[in-house]
Amino acid sequence: MTTGTATRTATRTATRTATRTATRTGTGTGTARAAGVADGVGAGGAVFGSGRARARGGRLRRTLLASLVAAAVVVPVSAAASAQAPAPAPAVFAGDASPRSRYAANLDNLAEAARMAQDADRSGRAGRLRAMAAGGTAQFLAFDGRGRGRAVEVFGDLETADRIAVLVPGSDTTLDTYERFRSGAVALQQRLRAGNPRSAVVAWLGYDTPGTVSTTVLTAGRADDAAVELGPFLDRLRDMAAPGSRLSLLCHSYGSVVCARTRTGPAVGDMVFFGSPGTGAGSARELPTAARVWAGRGGADWIGNVPHVRLGGVGFGTDPVDPAFGARAFAAGGGGHSDYLKPGSRPLDALAAIVLGSAPSQEASHA
Repeated sequence: MTTGTATRTATRTATRTATRTATRTGTGTGTARAAGVADGVGAGGAVFGSGRARARGGRLRRTLLASLVAAAVVVPVSAAASAQAPAPAPAVFAGDASPRSRYAANLDNLAEAARMAQDADRSGRAGRLRAMAAGGTAQFLAFDGRGRGRAVEVFGDLETADRIAVLVPGSDTTLDTYERFRSGAVALQQRLRAGNPRSAVVAWLGYDTPGTVSTTVLTAGRADDAAVELGPFLDRLRDMAAPGSRLSLLCHSYGSVVCARTRTGPAVGDMVFFGSPGTGAGSARELPTAARVWAGRGGADWIGNVPHVRLGGVGFGTDPVDPAFGARAFAAGGGGHSDYLKPGSRPLDALAAIVLGSAPSQEASHA
């Protein structure tokens, strides 16, 4: 099946699913509240209006939901995660375990996961895991080869770093698509080192990402679960790094929904949304962080076509690049949804400048 055919099929399927969901939730007064109709005048209109008006309202809600789903599965469509492959349970560490001891244990675990996958005739997964080991030089703070998989990898010397970027990925980032996530982290680390040798990048695949072609990607359920993991991880990361180190959260696509729900301490100086479908918050002031909030979107990023609405828990509301959201703007260039961390690109330079604390003052704020 070609990518175009797969996308059209997925879009039709997702749209039908959304329409059925909207139809089921589109009856009764509870739906009016879920769709954003306030009690009082709005609710009174719904109660006392004609049946025809209610029908039109229901059709509108269904149309909006269907449009939201269809827009969310626009190409490019990522490869689906491979079927379950056997893997050992992840290594367990004491709270004060050093980064180097974690790296060694996780490489052993990764090698065992590759062996088990090969023995189970899962040569594709086995090959990808062997590539992740990078010849024994990879630095994984965490690794879990079960299912879609999780991994937290460090690029640079974490223990001496005073500027650390934590990359939080979006949908369809799994062990089977990990190489593209790693490539972006490597590009960012190389750019950071050019400005500050004492810098590091942490690629945080610490949650079960939703599929791009799914209704899960339209709700915050996965993000809520991820935020519970990300917040404590940031606290531990600060303790592993050099004293006084400054962290920046760089959040791509659905990863911006995760970051927007993560409570951060004073070590996190910047939170950056790029390629974001929205965060679920109405403004930057509503986020559970004291960090500076940034937002940018490439000129050819398809996610700009996603309706920025929130109906009954579906969708993520205000566009972070809208001046009304209150985020600081950064130059995101004219690229697409997967181009923000391309070597030599304008957004990569801008993201690096934010992490290094050298972002130009003219990009400081919409206000």
